[in-house]
Amino acid sequence: MTTAGEGRVALPERIIIASRESALAMWQARHVQSRLAETYPGVDITILGMATEGDRRLGTSLARIGGKGLFVKELEDALLERRADVAVHSLKDVPMTLAAGLTLAAVIERADPRDALVSPHYRRLADLPAGSRVGTSSLRRASQLLARQPGLSIEPLRGNVPTRLRKLDEGNYQAIVLAAAGLKRLGLEERITALLTVDESVPAVGQGALALECRADRSDLMMWLRPLHHAPTAACVAAERSFSRALAGSCNVPLGGYAELSAGRLRLRGFVAAPDGTQILRGEAEGAVETPEMIGQTLAAMLRERGADEILAALEDISER
Repeated sequence: MTTAGEGRVALPERIIIASRESALAMWQARHVQSRLAETYPGVDITILGMATEGDRRLGTSLARIGGKGLFVKELEDALLERRADVAVHSLKDVPMTLAAGLTLAAVIERADPRDALVSPHYRRLADLPAGSRVGTSSLRRASQLLARQPGLSIEPLRGNVPTRLRKLDEGNYQAIVLAAAGLKRLGLEERITALLTVDESVPAVGQGALALECRADRSDLMMWLRPLHHAPTAACVAAERSFSRALAGSCNVPLGGYAELSAGRLRLRGFVAAPDGTQILRGEAEGAVETPEMIGQTLAAMLRERGADEILAALEDISER
């Protein structure tokens, strides 16, 4: 009988992975499938592809229809209804508070966390002239772009990665901004014009990392997934998510957070802004890697002292109109 872990827990004959059906999501699911197959060669590991509400409503801003949680709900339902064992998510799409009965069992080592500029005409962000149409539906990206170059025209852009690139190629935009990790995972790295530093564009919380979610009562599955868990990445994203949670971060809030480790210390930088970039508060906090949530809360409190509550209140007023 196949076993796993220190407790020699018997493995099942089959593990079902729930995934969105987009090309990038399926790449991520197949990546997890491959790693599990290498670790447990005797187990049948299959992928259950699903369309989510976020995929079906690509013509509407996420901020208006409920946020990135719409990309995970159907997958979580499959877990709760026992149609799947584990769901694979881009961690930046996972809500700050999980549905009851679910847990993040593992966080896979982070890929490139940066944003990427893609443009057929301009080699650097600073080269874009005033009035240039830049495609993104991310309030986080838009606010940072406008804070640096207020003359840009930020226009909505949704869809999977190939769809966004096609819209750029058709001349709808002078440039678009995407996550570098997604382009690289799909073998489209050559489309990257420039990688934006984490100071130019603070990444989304969890950007570049993959999360494996399962039911909270599946201690056996948590043990099986342990070989895929990357503790340094998990500590960094825990700080980021704590920061976002403390500021009620969602698609309605232009907010970013990025943590990294150096010499056993965890450094977190983050920001919160008005959507048009006219107000932007940035800050950093540092602490022991063993206390990532505290570091996130410290940075959130720091930005609140500098006026983040006023920005958040104004955003709430806008969303209620």
